[in-house]
Amino acid sequence: MASVQWHSRARKYEAEVQMCRLEVSAVDFSDYHPLKAITVTDSKARRGGRKGSTSSSSSSSSSVVLDPLSSMLDGSDPLSLFAAVSQTPALPHSISAGELGRKRREKEEEVGSDFEPWSSKRGEILSRFTTTEKLSINLFMGSDKSKASSPSSAVSEKVRTRLEELDDLEEGSQRELLNLSQQDYVNRIEELNQSLKEAWGSDQKVKALKIVIQCSKLLSDTSVIQFYPSKFVLITDILDTFGGLVYDRIWSMCADPHPLPESFSADDVNDTAKETCLNWFFKIASIRELVPRLYVEAALLKCNRFLTKSGIQETLQRLTAMIRGIGDPLVAVYARAYLCRVGMEVAPHLKDSLNKNFFDLLATFRQIHGESVQNQLAQQRVEIPIYLTLYSPAIHWILQCVAYRAPEVLLTEMMDRCKKLGNNALLLNSVMWAFRAEFVAMRATDFIGMIKDCDEAGFPKHLLFASLGRSLSCADPPESERLSILNDAWKVITKVRSPRDYINCAEIWVEFTCRHFTKREVNTILADIIKHMTPDRAFEDAYPQLQSVIKKILPHFHDFSVLFSMEKFLPFLDMFQKDSVRVEVCKSIMEVFIKHQQEATRDPVILNALLHICKTMHDSVNALTLDDEKRSLSLLINGFIRMTVNQLAMETRCVMKGNHSRKTAAFVRACAAYSFITIPSLTSIFNRLNLYLLSGEVALANQCLSQADAFLKAAVSLLPEVPRTISIEGKQRSSEPFLLDFINNFLSTLLVVPDHPEQGVLYLVRGLLNMVQDYTWEDNSDAKIRVYISALPLLAAMSQESYLYTIPKVDSNETLYGGDPKFIAEINKLCETLIGQVLDHLKGLGRDEVCSFVFQGVRRQGSLAFSLFGCLLAHGDLRNNKLNQLAVNLWNLSHKHGFCDTRTSVRTLEYIKHQAQLADLSHLSDMTARLSLQSRT
Repeated sequence: MASVQWHSRARKYEAEVQMCRLEVSAVDFSDYHPLKAITVTDSKARRGGRKGSTSSSSSSSSSVVLDPLSSMLDGSDPLSLFAAVSQTPALPHSISAGELGRKRREKEEEVGSDFEPWSSKRGEILSRFTTTEKLSINLFMGSDKSKASSPSSAVSEKVRTRLEELDDLEEGSQRELLNLSQQDYVNRIEELNQSLKEAWGSDQKVKALKIVIQCSKLLSDTSVIQFYPSKFVLITDILDTFGGLVYDRIWSMCADPHPLPESFSADDVNDTAKETCLNWFFKIASIRELVPRLYVEAALLKCNRFLTKSGIQETLQRLTAMIRGIGDPLVAVYARAYLCRVGMEVAPHLKDSLNKNFFDLLATFRQIHGESVQNQLAQQRVEIPIYLTLYSPAIHWILQCVAYRAPEVLLTEMMDRCKKLGNNALLLNSVMWAFRAEFVAMRATDFIGMIKDCDEAGFPKHLLFASLGRSLSCADPPESERLSILNDAWKVITKVRSPRDYINCAEIWVEFTCRHFTKREVNTILADIIKHMTPDRAFEDAYPQLQSVIKKILPHFHDFSVLFSMEKFLPFLDMFQKDSVRVEVCKSIMEVFIKHQQEATRDPVILNALLHICKTMHDSVNALTLDDEKRSLSLLINGFIRMTVNQLAMETRCVMKGNHSRKTAAFVRACAAYSFITIPSLTSIFNRLNLYLLSGEVALANQCLSQADAFLKAAVSLLPEVPRTISIEGKQRSSEPFLLDFINNFLSTLLVVPDHPEQGVLYLVRGLLNMVQDYTWEDNSDAKIRVYISALPLLAAMSQESYLYTIPKVDSNETLYGGDPKFIAEINKLCETLIGQVLDHLKGLGRDEVCSFVFQGVRRQGSLAFSLFGCLLAHGDLRNNKLNQLAVNLWNLSHKHGFCDTRTSVRTLEYIKHQAQLADLSHLSDMTARLSLQSRT
């Protein structure tokens, strides 16, 4: 190995950069545009002729514009054509223009996604209207008796049989279950629903009808009046199931020979289906009691499509009039609600029936204060305010149907009718809920006047202001009226004594205040909330509403200097004393700060408050905290740190550019000292290594040479502690790839690090290589040898007269040694030692050919040999005969067993031949002749 003599090749970096630059050529853009159509010339030639024959071959050339996007632009693509055809279907000649206009209007008036469906209200009603009293239910036991009839039975006999079956139900085939709890009652209703499906599935249609009738009768019972809205939801579920089963049955009868189209008419229905449909309506008409007959026929409202064109409209008018015969106003209003529901599902364009139901409701609303209702409430010990809330779901739904896509003039009419009724609070509340927020906001002052005239005994005024506030949070009233609206509303809200009722209303009006007023008004609102919620620690029961207040304020106050200047904002935050809630509020504040704070802040109030918020989030982490939560909190805290140190970063950039004073230089040294004592506390060893290296580079850029030297030596001394495996995302991985990346980065930094005057030549390079030598690498690993090969380019760069890169105002070894022959000799000696280590390792891999790892050994040998060859080619002076011969031997060794990539070898050989044409590298031409490509055998 002593025969290997290293000499670094002299490099001219600027000339090499010029050679690597792409040639600049002029381009004529006169006839070019990126959106211009591409012209393709298609040449076709017949094959099969004899070679050299000219008579059997011909060519045709055609210029065709092939642009797949151009056809899309002119609308001639297949999808556009298909859409155009589907949107303009062929119309039968029998459809008149009036019929087309009617269908078009019906299409426009169909219920869209902006209409809140009944299903979204169902769960809220069931959870809101509950009871602890005992309930009763009439459970149908079923009757299996049947009467045989001969095929010649008359139609009258069939009708009489069916009537007798229905009479059988009403005369005793039922059992009354008493003293049921609410859950038992719900379970019984669900059993009836399942029994209905089973009876229908077993072709017991009359039994299914009996079950529906029996359930519908329950809606006449108001013995436990607080539970009635929930009972209505449960029973109408059964009615909906029954209505769907009957409709699907009749629909299936129309499928022969072809299924009905979606927009069918009664003329498309066959006689058998019509007869079956009429049969069902005859059965319903035989029900004696009004309420079950009304509900069951309403459930089958859609089936009128099978009979006549105007059947649905006529039935809606008739059923609306029938409801007037129901004496109990609560039962009547829910019957109207169900009729409006099925009406909106089947024929939403029939607005007249919806309006008629609401106006009938207004006409009979005085019954609420009648003697019979008052006696019933006294018997059940129910207060009138509680009783009025039972109407809310039904009236809300009726008004939602009436107000859906209704013109603004309808709201004016509704308000006038409410005034005639003495401004009934319940109705007024539903009107504000149902109509569009824009309509309500434009009449906010009129609504406030009506609210003031309402009687507060039955329905509290703060609930009316809450409904008004919901509309004003979505739409803006006239600007000149906003302050008076807020003052009138808050005069009522602040007088509410119940903390729960108060915060439920105040929380709604915070949005309106933040949108239209300044921090002064918002601060007043916060002060009033604190005043009401602090006594008896009432805030502990209102955390969701208090959180909502914060979330409504933050989007309107992105400037935290304004937010924290509000006197009552921080005291408001003090009410969040439950740990989990407090952390969520802190997260909300930090998210807004990080997202919207554009400039660095030095305001001590803001920094102190946000620092306290970050500390709260940090202290909430414990052993039970989930990793996702830890990650979320870490991102927020780190985001705050980055935002607040923005000014520090600007100063640091000035420092790194050299634009700093003695004061900032001392600041940099202080930061370096802080980093030096803080880095060892980190858990991840690679985080420590990378931060040591990064801190050393920053210190070096600021001419803090002693600090840079300390960081780099600390990194070298930490290398032996690197474990052979590390945990990444819960899995054990080898640390070698990460360690090699770090060492390569470290080597690139050492080029600009000057030698310490008391430590000797290349002390950091030697120290690093010694640590690499002593490190315990994995078995059968070539990592150490690859580090040695990576060190050769660094040493070759150090021997140049001018370095590839330097740091301003820092004298590297090129300046310190000035090309001293002793320094160059030390570099060459170290290179020879490294090359010797590599060659010994290659020989060792060659001796392993007899072992079981022959295949793996020769592959590793070839790869390392080719890497060293590339290093010698790029950095060695191959005019030296021994170094030249070593390069050739390494080439041959890498190709000996055929494991070297052929494409890489070919490109490398072409590169060498190209370089040999240069005057100062002409000696490579002789070496090229001795390099041969060998394939794997």
